[in-house]
Amino acid sequence: MTKKLCGTNYPTSICFIVVNEFCERFSYYGMKAVLTLYFLTYLHWDKDLSTAVYHAFSGLCYFTPILGALIADSWLGKFKTIIYLSIVYVIGHVVKSVGAIPTVGNSDVHIALSMVGLILIAFGTGGIKPCVAAFGGDQFDEENLSERQKFFSIFYMSINAGSLLSTVITPVLRGDVQCFGGDCYALAFGVPAALMVVALVVFIAGSGLYKRNPPQGNILLEVCNCIGFAIKRRWKRSKYDPDRKHWLDWAEEKYSKRLIQEIKMVLRVLVLYIPLPMFWALFDQQGSRWTLQATRMNLAFGGAFIIKPDQMQMLNALLILLFVPIFDLIIYPLVGLCRINITPLRKMATGMIFAAVAFGAATLVELNVVKTVVDPAPAGNCLLQVFNLAEGDITVKIPGNELFPQPIPYLQDPPKYETLPLEGSSKELKIQVTFKGKASECNQMFEEEKAYSLILSSTAAGIQCELAEDFIKKGEDGNPRLRFLNTQPEAVNLTVGHVTFQVPARNISANKTVDRGEYPDVSCSLQSEKCSTLDLGLLDFGASYTVVLTEESGKFVPHKMEDVKANNVHIAWQIPQYVLITAGEVMFSITGLEFSYSQAPANMKSVLQAGWLLTVAFGNVIVLIVAEGAGLEQWKEFLLFAGLLLGVCIIFSIMAHFYTYVDPEQLDKVFLEDSERDEDKDYKMKKKTEDIGLTKRGRAPNCKCATFSTSHLLCSSGVDLAAKGE
Repeated sequence: MTKKLCGTNYPTSICFIVVNEFCERFSYYGMKAVLTLYFLTYLHWDKDLSTAVYHAFSGLCYFTPILGALIADSWLGKFKTIIYLSIVYVIGHVVKSVGAIPTVGNSDVHIALSMVGLILIAFGTGGIKPCVAAFGGDQFDEENLSERQKFFSIFYMSINAGSLLSTVITPVLRGDVQCFGGDCYALAFGVPAALMVVALVVFIAGSGLYKRNPPQGNILLEVCNCIGFAIKRRWKRSKYDPDRKHWLDWAEEKYSKRLIQEIKMVLRVLVLYIPLPMFWALFDQQGSRWTLQATRMNLAFGGAFIIKPDQMQMLNALLILLFVPIFDLIIYPLVGLCRINITPLRKMATGMIFAAVAFGAATLVELNVVKTVVDPAPAGNCLLQVFNLAEGDITVKIPGNELFPQPIPYLQDPPKYETLPLEGSSKELKIQVTFKGKASECNQMFEEEKAYSLILSSTAAGIQCELAEDFIKKGEDGNPRLRFLNTQPEAVNLTVGHVTFQVPARNISANKTVDRGEYPDVSCSLQSEKCSTLDLGLLDFGASYTVVLTEESGKFVPHKMEDVKANNVHIAWQIPQYVLITAGEVMFSITGLEFSYSQAPANMKSVLQAGWLLTVAFGNVIVLIVAEGAGLEQWKEFLLFAGLLLGVCIIFSIMAHFYTYVDPEQLDKVFLEDSERDEDKDYKMKKKTEDIGLTKRGRAPNCKCATFSTSHLLCSSGVDLAAKGE
């Protein structure tokens, strides 16, 4: 007898299942939240490769549920499948976490461990995905239908709660905890691994309470076999058969008419699924392209709270919890009052439009974000800016162009980089510098597609030229970059937050990433008393700074130059696109699941759910192809996706217009009436046969057939022949 929770009809076993699902979703979404930045900042991949691998992993996670369903239904059963694949899941998390430890091997080892870990995680999470919810439903008796429905609501809430908490917590573990001299990805992956271990332990702890149904064969496999048999038979028979109006009718020689009719119903829905992957291609970019966009935005809410770029994904889970009741209780009833027939397919088409508009909003944000980005120089060119440290105006002329027509003032922050033509991969240029009426010349070698700062300082012998290569790429985690230019004859050490800079005398330091924030008292280590603390002010998101150290009144004084402008578009401008994409998800995803369930015969619901999950997988494949193959600017790529989804929405709307909604329960009624009609026909045939006394060809006088088959047709022919002969 199933144990119940005190005073309720809920089985005690569902507590273990709900906790297991919460922990598993925490582990999955927590790991995935920081995955794109891990590829960028730890493995040092570019944005396109990082996006492609992210979506390849996401796609694999939605291909593997079919494998999990086959294993559970045909071989191990749901309980053992969850146990065994959860172990694979845990191993994948552990391998992934070990790959994020810098001291474990070289970069090739880190990449290998990361890929193996992700593949194991994909098989684990995808394999148990179709089993856990169904296993929870198995715990209820048939008479507890309302409790079962409420369980699925609780189950859905546990999924979103795990997602919401993990997307808040794991970015904090990544960015706010320092380990091995940088962001702590090992901890950010290790905590989800620990939660997956907890999920497995909790699930095993309830093993004595579970109701376990043995595997009863896989309907998905039977459907595939039936379709394959029909195609094979139709291929071999080239002659048209008027009795077989549909190609699936060729399977009647082996499979029942009911199964064939059910497959026809499912195929009609699956045809509608063909345009759906494009929605998921947009939706799943929240964790890749939209996270990358957030790294180039201002992430500060006031002076106290700073959000991580990978934490913005929490908005989706939070808004889902808000929007589901709002749509069900307010929006849909209000639309109904306007006498608008809101069918499921119309809701889904509207959800597509919302997602396309979300990417339109993302395009507008991106157009403003890129204004602070320094575009790299094209082939055959380089970028150049000039620092004047000579305590007076300097005129700079480069033969063959007019890049710096005006004199350059002392310690002026260069307004922008100028593009310098090289007419090849590299070139040595003679630069003419005029200071206080005295002209001098310096020769410098420039290479294409690089950015440089030309540092001009005065000495007793005249103007001294020094060329420094600049780092113009914005930090992938949104933090600023900093370097120091020391004009004094003494070396100096400076500590900015957790980062130490060693600046040689009359030289420039390395370019390093520091945390965003105010730095009013940077510690300064110098043998003389010229330097104690320095006020650098605000080092803002995404900027690159050069701080020139000069001496004034016997003290070191910093002069901050902004090489790359700080991010000036606030992260709050991403909120509209998250609101729009989540509204689209509520109308598209939830409605799509309900539509799939309502249009499928009882024993075919798992087949349609598998088809639905495949649309998510193929959506990620689309992003993978575009990210690696298109090579577009980001705003153009966003606009392309928005346009593609609108085009697909039109196609889907046309297909939906010609779709006829069905009630699968009517199928039972139809086949029941057919069965009664067959039984009545068989009875009349038997009676007539007995009256005639059919004995020809050795036939029994009570020839009877229960189903439409070859034997039935032979029996009927015998009756007709006997009647004619009589």
